[in-house]
Amino acid sequence: MTREVGKKVTLRDITYEDTPLVVKWRNNPRVRNNFIYRETFTEDIHNTWMRNKVEKGEVCQLIILENNCDETGRLQDADCKKRPVGSVYLRDIDKLKKTAEYGIFIGEDDATGHGYGNEAAELMCRYAARELGLKKLILRVFNSNEAARKSYEHAGFVKTEDLPAVKCSDGEQADMILMEKIL
Repeated sequence: MTREVGKKVTLRDITYEDTPLVVKWRNNPRVRNNFIYRETFTEDIHNTWMRNKVEKGEVCQLIILENNCDETGRLQDADCKKRPVGSVYLRDIDKLKKTAEYGIFIGEDDATGHGYGNEAAELMCRYAARELGLKKLILRVFNSNEAARKSYEHAGFVKTEDLPAVKCSDGEQADMILMEKIL
């Protein structure tokens, strides 16, 4: 089901049919190295995530679709098949505190640098506030991931804390920052 439509991207619900793509994307070194969890991603890991997190409402995960737009930003064909290019999600949703942790990855290498992440962040923040009733989103980002930090700032996230020497699943340690956005 389509959740949000922008000029560049559309967000729709994730399904089990997306598993091969998500596995491919998460195993892309460009994507994997920007996560704390860096183990080889498998279909079983993803399907367990779907069953235990997404289906139980602890995670809201959407697929980012590349819109087929003309130079004015208008959709050329409303019924066109839109290419999946990544995923955006809210995890650890706390319905009492009205908070969640935001995350995103653009899995297709040729889809980076087009503003898809910026627009997906804006759309997901709007969805989180309007449809889920959330009031605040947080995220963690590696200091070295300058493109992501700029995208998050563009979407209205602000730095709140330094997180030094965060240990990743592969044993590497790297500095991160915590950011938040009041919705």
